[in-house]
Amino acid sequence: MAGLSGSCVPCVNAMKPQSFRFGGGLSDTVLHPFIAVAMLIAVGLIMVLPRKKAIAPFLLAFFTIPFGQVLVLGGMHFTMLQILILTVLGRMAAFRVSSSEKRFAGGFNTLDRVVVLWSLSALIIFFLEFMDMQALVKGLGDLVVSLGGYLAARFLIPDRETIRRAVKVLAIVCVIQGVCMVSEQYTHQNVFSFAGGPWPQMREGHLRSEGAMGTLCSGPFAGVLIPLFLWLGTEKKSRLAAVAGIAGATAMAFASHASTSWMAYGASLVGLCFWPLRKQMRLVRWGLVGTLVGLHLVMHGPVWSLIEHIDLTGGSSNYHRYILVDNCIRHFGDWWLLGCTNYGDWGWDMWDLSNQFVVNAFTGGLLTLVLYITIFKRSFRAIGIARKRVQGDRKQEWIFWCLGSALFANVVAHFGVNYGPHMMMCFFVLLVSISVTTFGVRRAATVPVEVSAESDVTSVPDLVGA
Repeated sequence: MAGLSGSCVPCVNAMKPQSFRFGGGLSDTVLHPFIAVAMLIAVGLIMVLPRKKAIAPFLLAFFTIPFGQVLVLGGMHFTMLQILILTVLGRMAAFRVSSSEKRFAGGFNTLDRVVVLWSLSALIIFFLEFMDMQALVKGLGDLVVSLGGYLAARFLIPDRETIRRAVKVLAIVCVIQGVCMVSEQYTHQNVFSFAGGPWPQMREGHLRSEGAMGTLCSGPFAGVLIPLFLWLGTEKKSRLAAVAGIAGATAMAFASHASTSWMAYGASLVGLCFWPLRKQMRLVRWGLVGTLVGLHLVMHGPVWSLIEHIDLTGGSSNYHRYILVDNCIRHFGDWWLLGCTNYGDWGWDMWDLSNQFVVNAFTGGLLTLVLYITIFKRSFRAIGIARKRVQGDRKQEWIFWCLGSALFANVVAHFGVNYGPHMMMCFFVLLVSISVTTFGVRRAATVPVEVSAESDVTSVPDLVGA
């Protein structure tokens, strides 16, 4: 029977045998004893630690366990990552809501609802596309990682202090992965290969380190985290973790030797460099739109053919990335309603959907793609509104600018990689951080400010961390 393992958004490769379409895998459990012990410890800590501290073992285990570790029960394939998510969901279900503490900080907001709609749309359209029970099982497994992963992060991160703790854990992950990936450059062996981690490969004379997450996830994972580490560096007692995180992330990005990794890293820095223009971003956005339209009118090819010219490492699959986008646009009529299953016939290696936006289009149709883009729209909008509300408080503005820069880096990374479970969880942590911090500012704006007779200072209360 097809398993529950798979990527977050159903990514169905147009290739045979059919079992691979629906996440089928080995018939037996693949679980290293060391990973089994680590899982027992992580699950135990998630269940017994206070809610705000349980995020640490969850993220540490999630980002250091390779995807290939699978437990087979009754013909169903459960990855260790899915088991970690289900553990959190179990604790969330048993959580007793009180007047002072709720399952989700601030209640369900617009961003949360859009994520839910996107996940359900992907599941329903994927099933309608195939009308097969194996497709439903595969879709439900993906739903555990997409919707389940987001809800798990939303539950475990209720305030700004927990966000700080989560970013510190991500810094530790980057240090561990960075050291291991640099060692691959010298030993040509992946430390995580004993647990199903991929072996490093050579491309154009350069070794591409893999780590626990693989080249195409490890590098972008590190690149999009740079703004969060720079924000962490402004927090008291967190500077050492911030410096370590930046060093580890830099090592990961460059050891992966992939253009997408370097682009994500560069996009983080570019986003941060626009800090002096934070009050003129409307002009910047329209200037970018005008530039793209102008290039489209004067270029010999479409403006998206610029992707073909991006090769930072000398061995990138930049042409493949361009053709993916080109086919997505040219074959709009084939996928807009219920996705499509024959995209592998549209060209060489078209089954390899190395573009997260294209994944949503081909496997979920126009509705799923629009909902996915809406997640970014709502997130950027929430960040912009929150930054304006705290304008003048540079420390508060900085955290929102860092969140926006990380979100922008994710947009860039989307054009070069299909987000697997590791990258999606990293993305969810960012979305939840945006949801929690922007809600804090919205609530502060509605709280009346009492001013003493001796003071003429009227400032917005610092409730971002509430």
